[in-house]
Amino acid sequence: MDDMNYLHQSFDGSKAAALPPVIIVEDDKLLGLSLKKYLEQTLKLDVELYHSSEDCLLNFARNHAKDVPFCLVTDISLEQGSDGLLLIDILKDKGFSFVSIVMTGFASIETAIAATKKGVFHYLTKPFELENLKKLVKDALQTKLHANLPRDILSEGSSVFDEDRPKSIRTRLDRPQAEDFFEGMIGRSKVMKEVFDRIGKVSRTDSTILIMGASGTGKELVASAIHRLSIRGDKNRISVNCGAIPADLLESELFGHVRGAFTGAISSRKGRFELAQGGTIFLDEIGDMPALLQVKLLRVLQERQMEPVGSEELVNIDVRVIAATHRDLEKAVADGKFREDLYYRLNVIPIKMPALKERRDDIPLLIAHFLDRFVSADRSNEISFAPMTMELLIGYDWPGNVRELENVIERMVILRGGNEILPEDLPAKIFRSNPLATHHYKTLFDLPEPGVDLKQILSDIEDSLILQAMTRTRGNKNQASKLLTLNRTTLIEKMKKKNLEL
Repeated sequence: MDDMNYLHQSFDGSKAAALPPVIIVEDDKLLGLSLKKYLEQTLKLDVELYHSSEDCLLNFARNHAKDVPFCLVTDISLEQGSDGLLLIDILKDKGFSFVSIVMTGFASIETAIAATKKGVFHYLTKPFELENLKKLVKDALQTKLHANLPRDILSEGSSVFDEDRPKSIRTRLDRPQAEDFFEGMIGRSKVMKEVFDRIGKVSRTDSTILIMGASGTGKELVASAIHRLSIRGDKNRISVNCGAIPADLLESELFGHVRGAFTGAISSRKGRFELAQGGTIFLDEIGDMPALLQVKLLRVLQERQMEPVGSEELVNIDVRVIAATHRDLEKAVADGKFREDLYYRLNVIPIKMPALKERRDDIPLLIAHFLDRFVSADRSNEISFAPMTMELLIGYDWPGNVRELENVIERMVILRGGNEILPEDLPAKIFRSNPLATHHYKTLFDLPEPGVDLKQILSDIEDSLILQAMTRTRGNKNQASKLLTLNRTTLIEKMKKKNLEL
């Protein structure tokens, strides 16, 4: 084959790096021709078609340089000559560098296991959508052969796993536009736009607000936005974390005290409510407030007066109260841990902040925003993400929500600055909660009618995955154990027991 066919024209008209060709082995001539034309037209790559393994070995393998990588797409069951899996073995024995995708019209658990043991990139069951094959080929070229595909090809969707998620979710970075920002928050998803809309409406009132949501969802940002947009925006906004201040000090922090009120009170001190006079007080983690203080807070909300510790004089207050909690206050009320009357006094206008897993289509947007924040001005430590890495980031449930995502991106910029982030570079916990991978594994095998030897099959799969992890990490047991979410010592023990060595 002429090496010039591997060169791809770059955008400035010069010759760019060689792109790997695609080799199709399919005995169904009509299907094979369709696959060839489709991949040629959509991926703009060289595609060669052979109708048997012998034809491939005779005409392609004989004339193809062994150090030039390629992508092999082969049927498993070929009418003439060797089957597709044996072809993979022969090409490996001959020293060729390639990544393989196998197809079959007769899916079974045995063939799936056999394909997995060969280290194939993916296993397709006929009939399949041509779009899925195209995405698989793109992913294989990028992740396995590290091919630099043209930007116009990369922009046509990002990954084969897109079909397992809502179509609105994007796997490539998408920098936020002006309309995606709202008072220090970022969101393009429907649920966040609804939050922004509610903030805009309630900020024009003076009603008490209760913000609910898990830790790290941005409850304090919402409180700040409401204050800034309100008629009190030019006054103080005072914050109190009710869960971070000891119970015996919280009353004094909220309502102040007079000199001599308790040991150590050498002078009078204004409380947070008084400091917020005319403005807003933000009571964070209100669900952690002690029962005795709940009674006093209720009286303040009802009467708009407070009594500093050690004083008998009432102080009139004019503040707007915004409370927030990560707890289920309705359940706390039912369990007798939170006063029902205080709950209804606080819950005048509720705002529910969605967890990050409920707005996955905002994740690429947030990643791009955090990169702009943490990357240096000269962009020397800018990072990029491999397609599978983005899949894992989007598929992870993010129990720490936006705050956790921000911390992960900052860590990656500091530790891996200037590099492409591969799956093994991510924190190990991100591998444990990947719904995309879980869905993929659930549908990988079909139970045959006669049944299976489950113990043997699971052992075979474990062997295959360990060998793949070791191959991918070039024998690095630390990285391999991370890919498999195993302790390094556990991995070593399994390899010794199974006699698995590269």
